[in-house]
Amino acid sequence: MFTRLFKLWFGDFEREELKKYLFLGLIFSLIIGVYWTLRPLKDSIFANMIVGFGKSGSRDIYLAWAKVFSLVVLFPIVMFYGKMVDKLKKTTLFYSLAGLYVLLLVFWTLFFANPTYGLANTSASPWRFSGWFWYAFVESFGSIVIALFWALVVDTSTTKSAKHGFALIVMIGQIGGILGPKYLMKIPKLFNTSLASVVGVCGVLVLITALLMWIFFKVTPQQELVGYQAQEKKHEEEPGFLEGLKIMLSHNYLLGIFAILAFFEFIVTVIDFNFKTMTFAYFPDCAQASEYFASYASSVNLVAFLCLFFGINNIQRFLGLRAALCLVPLIIGGAVLTFKLFPLIDVLFYLMVGAKAINYALNGPCIKQLYVPATQEVKYKSQAWIETFGSRTAKASASFANLTKGFFGFELYLSLAVYFSLGLVAAWFFIAMYLANTYDKAIKEKTVVC
Repeated sequence: MFTRLFKLWFGDFEREELKKYLFLGLIFSLIIGVYWTLRPLKDSIFANMIVGFGKSGSRDIYLAWAKVFSLVVLFPIVMFYGKMVDKLKKTTLFYSLAGLYVLLLVFWTLFFANPTYGLANTSASPWRFSGWFWYAFVESFGSIVIALFWALVVDTSTTKSAKHGFALIVMIGQIGGILGPKYLMKIPKLFNTSLASVVGVCGVLVLITALLMWIFFKVTPQQELVGYQAQEKKHEEEPGFLEGLKIMLSHNYLLGIFAILAFFEFIVTVIDFNFKTMTFAYFPDCAQASEYFASYASSVNLVAFLCLFFGINNIQRFLGLRAALCLVPLIIGGAVLTFKLFPLIDVLFYLMVGAKAINYALNGPCIKQLYVPATQEVKYKSQAWIETFGSRTAKASASFANLTKGFFGFELYLSLAVYFSLGLVAAWFFIAMYLANTYDKAIKEKTVVC
């Protein structure tokens, strides 16, 4: 009965295949639970340490510059990550990376709990470098760990299983995104501790994630770990720190994936910036803002879960990848117009929830499928560059645009941002068509796209 239900909703699973994707979904739910717990803390702790909740004049500027700073910090991190892909087994790399983040989360827990330098110090200053590095740290977790998880998933999936398996992983993952911020953020009140305790619990969950991944590769039958079979060209060049970036820049297909990720992030960052500045103005302290952002995080993942539970993945199953990829820019275009007409905090809350949820539930699994007919270098190296810098470059660019808000005034800033975003939506639509056509051709001919 259980297996038949999943077959009806997600596709024709074999028994072992279903177990595989359920297990991966459990691992992903822990990763997403940690990320969506850290994400509200990223914004509220940064604002508390750098600006202070009683000072609103320069908050917009610092929030925008934080996006730029994280991009600069992530550049050498992704270069080092690309080099480690060549040096270590892919599973060993995951365990090592998870272990590193456990240690760093322990460090941040101890730092925030320190009465002199941590959260108890309410003297906000842009020279408190810990706030800037904390912001970049959370951004790096969302980029590197999630990209590596999906690289392992893509590398052990066929195009057929990816159609239904990826949506199932994302759906289960949203449970972590719902429960993580909702309940972990209650720890300070329940145990009369600071937000540092939440960071510490996240460290424990990352450790459990690494353990579960190790168990997964031990118990999963070898035949379920075989990925897309196609003839790959061997690279003769000595791999370097920038190899993943070079591969991305040399293929239109990868640049197309980069573009649709970047367009989404640019548009959403503009809306998100206004949403967060309104939130910081509305809530008087760090803890209250953190709780509000946690409710937003849970709402995003709840809506994404419901979209998948009620079968949004069937759009690409029955209508094809092209229909699913092209539908998303149309939905985001509607969100942009709504932002123009109703720039209010409650409206922005629901716009952000809807946009993020659709991205996770429909756009995300489809984009992951685009990597299936690709080489190992693309899956493990270029994917990290694409998803880190497609996202972060767009956020940094949007942040520079957001910095003009004070210069142009809100009305002109809003009009320019909306019209530019609608232009990106139009380009996004046609790029999505190109990517789907290229993907379909590669699958039909059983070749790799790059």
